[in-house]
Amino acid sequence: MKKLLSIICAALITATMVGTAFAAKLTVACDTSFPPFEFKDPATGKHTGFDVELWEAIANKIGVDYDLQPMDFNGIIPGLQSNQLDVGIAGITIKPERAKVVDFSDGYYNSGLLILVKKDDNSINGVEDLKGKIISTKLSTSSADFAKTANAKEVKLYPNNDAMFMELMTGGADAVIFDSPVIADFMRKAGKGQVKVVGPLYNGQQYGIAFPKGSDLVAKVNAALKDLRKEGTYRELYMKWFGTEPK
Repeated sequence: MKKLLSIICAALITATMVGTAFAAKLTVACDTSFPPFEFKDPATGKHTGFDVELWEAIANKIGVDYDLQPMDFNGIIPGLQSNQLDVGIAGITIKPERAKVVDFSDGYYNSGLLILVKKDDNSINGVEDLKGKIISTKLSTSSADFAKTANAKEVKLYPNNDAMFMELMTGGADAVIFDSPVIADFMRKAGKGQVKVVGPLYNGQQYGIAFPKGSDLVAKVNAALKDLRKEGTYRELYMKWFGTEPK
C-alpha cells in the first residue's frame, strides 16, 4: 500500500510539474510581415527580424519558454485583452488609448511616420498636399489615425505591408503613410529607385512590448531591456537590422 501511495504521489507531482511547465510557455504575437522588425525568411521559412531576435534575447534573460505566433497586426491588441496572448512585439506604438487596455514595457525603439510617393510625383511635398489624394496604409495603426487627419479623398486600409505598398506601386494610391523604418526598408529593397520620401518625420513615437493588463512580465522585461542595452546586445541587434547606431 505504501509503495502504491508513493507511485501515486510521484505521478501527481510529475503531472503538476508538466502542467506548470506547459502553463509557463508563453504565446508571443508578432506581425506576419513588418520588415525589418518581423518577416518570414524565404530561405528558412521561419520568422526573423529585429523584434524576433530582441524578444529571443529577452526571453533568455528572464528564463521563459515561448511559442512565436505570427498574425495580422490588428488582432494583437484584442488577443492580449482576451488573454489569448501573453506578449505582443510588433512595432506597437505606445499610445494612451492602447495603454488603457494593455500594459507596455519601456520604449525600445524611437520611430515616426513618413510619406512615400512615386519618384516622379512632384505634386506631394508634405502632409498639406494630401488633400484630395488617395492614401494607403495599414489597418489599426498610428499611421491610419494620422492619415485620417490629412483631408484625403480616401484612406485605404490593408492588413499587411505588401498590399499597402502594392497599392502605391500600381497606381491605386497617391501616397503611403507608415512607420519610418519600414518605409526605409522598402526604399532600399523592393521599391529601390521607384519611390521617394517627402516631407519631414511626423508624429515622433516609441514602440513598446505589449502585455495583458496586470501582467507580471512587464517589470521583468523592463529589467532585461535595461541589461541588454548595458551589455551591448541591444546595440548589436540594432546595428544588424538597421545599419545605424541606436537613436
